[in-house]
Amino acid sequence: MADSLIAAPTEREALDAYSTVVTSVAERVLPSVASLKVRRGSRSFEGGAGSGVVITPDGFIVTSAHVVAQAGHASASFIDGSEYELDVIGADPLSDLAITRARAATLEPIPIGDADRLRVGQLVVAIGNPMGFSGTVTSGVVSGLGRSLATSDGNGHRRFIEDVIQTDAALNPGNSGGALADWQARLVGVNTAVAGMGLGLAVPINATTQAILSALMRNGRVRRAYLGIAGGTRALPPAFAQRLGRKAGVEVQEVVTGSPAAAATLRGGDVIVSVGEMSVAKAGDLQRLMVETRIGARIPLTVLRGEQLLTIEVVPAELA
Repeated sequence: MADSLIAAPTEREALDAYSTVVTSVAERVLPSVASLKVRRGSRSFEGGAGSGVVITPDGFIVTSAHVVAQAGHASASFIDGSEYELDVIGADPLSDLAITRARAATLEPIPIGDADRLRVGQLVVAIGNPMGFSGTVTSGVVSGLGRSLATSDGNGHRRFIEDVIQTDAALNPGNSGGALADWQARLVGVNTAVAGMGLGLAVPINATTQAILSALMRNGRVRRAYLGIAGGTRALPPAFAQRLGRKAGVEVQEVVTGSPAAAATLRGGDVIVSVGEMSVAKAGDLQRLMVETRIGARIPLTVLRGEQLLTIEVVPAELA
């Protein structure tokens, strides 16, 4: 009896602490989350096509690319009842990120966090507009990190978004484009997909995706460099692993005819271990390095071919 009397307040205190954090995050983030309505041609989604998050005071709003795809008209409404027309500034289907801008004087932006600092088990709060219900708050934990999400731009280009955040915070249709916030009410992810029962995914907000968002805000599009290979992780032979101080590289499984990789004489079976000074171990490492500044630049690749380490120069082209 005495033990139960001691335990009960402790359980209440733990619940109160959890509730306090979630409540505090919700109060701080809700004013920055919009319900987006999108009309495609003659079709109008009055219940709300998705969500968006204000990231600058002058009205820039991040959302998912698929939310505003082929938008003829869009608007954003906020929890205080205000509603603004939206201009779609740019969308990048390969990262499933888009930037819109509200025709408003000032809006309340969310502080930007860093998803690379997240840990499995950490508390996160998802805020969006599922099923048209504005200002919906759910909470959970980071269930997994380093997941991959397949995307396509509709022109035959496919890509994997790397380091996607997996969370058990409830996500439903309409949450896409909404905020995934950490316990300090900072944006660490943009909710992008419901992968299954109790499984949600969010595109991380980190240095890589911030560069994408900056490019969309500046130019309305993202320019990417292109090598023209299909590849996958391959373990290095022990002798080379010890010599190079790493365990794996990216094996070239296919070289696209007429591509920069073909011009550089890369061949199937080659294992790329570094691009310039940057080591690579998986396809996502290569993707992250194929940024705008690499287009047209001569880049040395360190390649393991058979029992030899070679330096091969390649000049990436722009991904059309």
